[in-house]
Amino acid sequence: MLLAQYQCGSCHTIPDVQAARGRTGPTLSAFGRRSYIAGHVPNGPEQLVRWIVTPAAVVPGTTMPAMGVSPEDARDMAAYLLALE
Repeated sequence: MLLAQYQCGSCHTIPDVQAARGRTGPTLSAFGRRSYIAGHVPNGPEQLVRWIVTPAAVVPGTTMPAMGVSPEDARDMAAYLLALE
């Protein structure tokens, strides 16, 4: 629900999220198996929460926008994404 609320699907394809068929960003299928976030940061819960909340602070120059996600919502979003295998 949060991934839809914050319109993540406008850029990403996300399993089990209706209308999340974006093609600008990478698919988030099997995100839990990825070693890195945005190809730069080791994938893990704390790093992913930080990435979701303030992407440019994690990877300067990234095209991923800050969408106003609260840290609490980002924790739930990260848990879902990390469970995707």
